[in-house]
Amino acid sequence: MKTNILLLVCLVVTAIFGVCQGSSLKKSFYEKTCPRAEKIVKSVTWKHVSSNPNLPAKLLRMHFHDCFVRGCDGSVLLNSTANSTAEKAAIPNLSLSGFDVIDDIKSAVEKECAGIVSCADILALAARDSVSFQFQKPMWKVLTGRRDGLVSLATEALANIPSPFFNFTQLQQNFANKNLTVHDLVVLSGGHTIGIGHCRFFSNRLYNFTGKGDQDPSLNSSYAQILKTECKSLNDTTTTVEMDPGSFQKFDSHYYNILLQKKGLFLSDAALLTNKQAKYTIQELVRQNEFFEEFAKSMKRMGAVQVLTGTAGQIRKKCWKVNT
Repeated sequence: MKTNILLLVCLVVTAIFGVCQGSSLKKSFYEKTCPRAEKIVKSVTWKHVSSNPNLPAKLLRMHFHDCFVRGCDGSVLLNSTANSTAEKAAIPNLSLSGFDVIDDIKSAVEKECAGIVSCADILALAARDSVSFQFQKPMWKVLTGRRDGLVSLATEALANIPSPFFNFTQLQQNFANKNLTVHDLVVLSGGHTIGIGHCRFFSNRLYNFTGKGDQDPSLNSSYAQILKTECKSLNDTTTTVEMDPGSFQKFDSHYYNILLQKKGLFLSDAALLTNKQAKYTIQELVRQNEFFEEFAKSMKRMGAVQVLTGTAGQIRKKCWKVNT
C-alpha cells in the first residue's frame, strides 16, 4: 500500500515537473528497447580503462559534478554556445576530462539503437564500469531511465559543486541541498581514494593558511613537508599530486586511513574530522567491505538526484549538444 502511494505521488510530481527523485528509475530500463546497451557501455569503457588507468577517477568525478548541478541529467557534457556558457567552462570543471570517452560510448550505443539511450545514463554507467574494471565485476547497481537536460550554465556549476575549500558546515548544507546525508558525504568523499589533486586547491594549507605565511595545523606536518617538495609555492597552478599517496589508481578504503593520519589533501577532506558523526563513519569505513557496501548505496542515492524521466528533457543524439 505504501509503495503504491509513493508511486502515485511520483507520477503526479513527474506529470507536473517532469522530475521525481529516483523513484522512476529502474533496473534494466533498456531491456526491451536496447537490450545490449549496458554491455556496450561496459565494453567500450573497459577498452579505454585498459589503456588509461587514470580514467576511473575522471569519470567518477564527472558523474559527481553532473549530479550536483541540475541533477544527473548529463548537463556537464554540453558545450558552450554563442548564447550560453556551459558548466564545462566553470572553474570546478576546467580540469574535468574523459568527455571523448563518453562520446565514443555514445557513438557505439547509437549504432546499436539510435535515439534510445540517454547521455545521462551513459555517464552513470561508465562511471560505475570504469571503477569496476579493477575488480572485473560491477561494484554498484546503476538504475537507468534518466533523460538528458536542455540547460547547462557555468554559474550554476560554481554555485552547486562543493568546493575543496569548504568547511564541514558548508559541506553538510551542500549535500543536504541534494537530499544527501552526512553519511553520504563521508562515503562519497571516499571517491578521493583515486585520482589527483591540483596544488592550487590546497597550497594555502602549506604556505598561507591564515594569511600570515603559516601552515594548517590540522595537516600532518611530515606530510606537509613532502607536499612542499611537490607544490613549491602558492603560485603553482600546474602541478598535481596523488590524492591517496601510493594508492591513487586503486579503488579501496585507504583514503580513510590517511584521513585519520591527518593526511587528507583538501580542507574539505580535513573538515570531515571536525564532526563527531562524520569521524565515527570514517572509522567504520576503514574496513574495506564496509566501504564498498556503503559506497554502492550512496552512489545509488546520488545517481537519483533530481533526475529527468518520462517525457522531460530529451535523448540527445550527441552528448555535447542539445538536439535541434
